[in-house]
Amino acid sequence: MIGVGNGVRVYLACGVTDMRKGISGLAALAQDVLRQNPTSGALFAFRGRRGDRIKLLMWDGQGFCLYYKVLEKGRFPWPSPADGVARLTAAQMAMLWEGMEWRRPSWSAPPSRVA
Repeated sequence: MIGVGNGVRVYLACGVTDMRKGISGLAALAQDVLRQNPTSGALFAFRGRRGDRIKLLMWDGQGFCLYYKVLEKGRFPWPSPADGVARLTAAQMAMLWEGMEWRRPSWSAPPSRVA
């Protein structure tokens, strides 16, 4: 997992995001939909329609970092679109990145053991 410090603000774009969007498209969503400055140092999380893909966007002071993860099994737990935007703690973000239910910590699909 990427190191998300305790002081980092984490915002989730509730609902579905087009996973074809790259850095510019996601930065525009952060500004227009989430009403946040994409260069503020906050971490922005977006989930695709199938629920097994997540993109994280963050400004590190020199440029944007884009992280992309696809779960082999299971889906990332996500708020309903009606919620608009959700704010998470660094600990909740770490659980989400691992595919765990961050609202009630448990595995959405336990990882398989690699031989």
